Amino acid sequence: MEITHKKKHSINKFTQYLIILLGMLLVGGCFWFFSTYYEGEKPVLKLSETIDIIGREKIIDITATDKKRGLREILVTISQDGKEHVLYSEDYPVKGIKEETFSIEVNPKNLKLRDGEARISISAVDHSLRKNSATLNIKVIIDITLPRIYLLSSAHNINPGGSCVTIYNVSEEVVKSGVNVGDDFSTAYPITIGGKPCYIAYFALPVDTKRESARIGIVVSDRAGNESLTTIPCYVRNKKFRADTIKITDSFLERKMPEFQRQNADLREMTLLKAFQHVNKQTREDNFDTIQSICKKSEEKQLWQGPFLRMKNAATTAGFGDRRTYYYKGNAVSKSIHMGIDLASVKNAPIEASNSGKVVFAGYIGIYGDTVIIDHGLGLFSLYAHLGMIKVKEGQTVAKGELIGHSDTSGLAGGDHLHFSILVGGRFVDPREWWDPHWIKDNVEGKLAAVSNYKTR
Repeated sequence: MEITHKKKHSINKFTQYLIILLGMLLVGGCFWFFSTYYEGEKPVLKLSETIDIIGREKIIDITATDKKRGLREILVTISQDGKEHVLYSEDYPVKGIKEETFSIEVNPKNLKLRDGEARISISAVDHSLRKNSATLNIKVIIDITLPRIYLLSSAHNINPGGSCVTIYNVSEEVVKSGVNVGDDFSTAYPITIGGKPCYIAYFALPVDTKRESARIGIVVSDRAGNESLTTIPCYVRNKKFRADTIKITDSFLERKMPEFQRQNADLREMTLLKAFQHVNKQTREDNFDTIQSICKKSEEKQLWQGPFLRMKNAATTAGFGDRRTYYYKGNAVSKSIHMGIDLASVKNAPIEASNSGKVVFAGYIGIYGDTVIIDHGLGLFSLYAHLGMIKVKEGQTVAKGELIGHSDTSGLAGGDHLHFSILVGGRFVDPREWWDPHWIKDNVEGKLAAVSNYKTR
């Protein structure tokens, strides 16, 4: 009897273990089934950027992800006035595609969409037996109307290496506005003249521009990316610049090159002549890039008044646009174009701000040595180079005629003098125009006065 009871007890225990094992297998199988074939995780949809407005053409980058069974299908549509247009449709019959990134082009004109509200729908379904789906519904504004440009100023006469001012208004709010001169872009600034909102742009004409090759136009873009361009009727004068020769001596090289060798270790391995050639070409180009970067941002209002001041009691020793050829022991060794006017007076002569503005740079810039750059607003800057003692600091507001430093020989200067430059839209221009009260009256003040009396369209 005891043996039979033990047997029954063993069988009952075995049965219990078997039931538990089967239960575990059933639970595990169910878990595996529901976590794979019948999983409930939805696909994930992401856009590379927020979209709220679409212009004449828009590229939309989309990423669809499903980390479980993978993607089954993707559909992108746009609808307006009850009409739906398929922008993208893709089926994935074989499971396992975990992620798909794609771009779609929306061309409202081809789809015959009008200006106004529309809806973009992006949906994805996975390979789960549940066919989990995710949908993004995005309300967008269709805007395919180009902004209109109304030119308000006239008499756009300009010299190679000179400055010009144009004034215009635009039919709608824009995010980009300015003047293209060839491949150079000068930002326009919103102003109010005589109670009328408009844009003003100061722009420069490169020194090597020929009348027949000048390409000058206003370009604006709205929030939807619609871009409009209109040509500015300009009269470009032909102008010749002076050719100049400069002799490089051993004493000059021995005096000036160590200054640059301390700044650039690569120059220490070169001969003094090779170092000069590198400085006069590569360093000059690098310095121009630095100056352009400094002048990229300007106050959005005019800070200056009246003609710019010329250095007192100073003789002109080099002109703007001079084509310089450098000779060493009778051989031409380097070339450059002089992008300012050199003014010489007494040693350590006081240097004054040529007009009111804000100091945006006070420090060392390669061939220019110790330099001060003043922002006069609306993209107009003045530059003072080869200084010895700088009396101002960045961020400081200065008045016309205020002391900012003293002349010296820092940088690539052969003697004590001031190198004075004016920059418009990040480009060097002839300072003599800004010294001339008649030029300012005809080309700036006169245009502002004419626009003030202009009847709004």
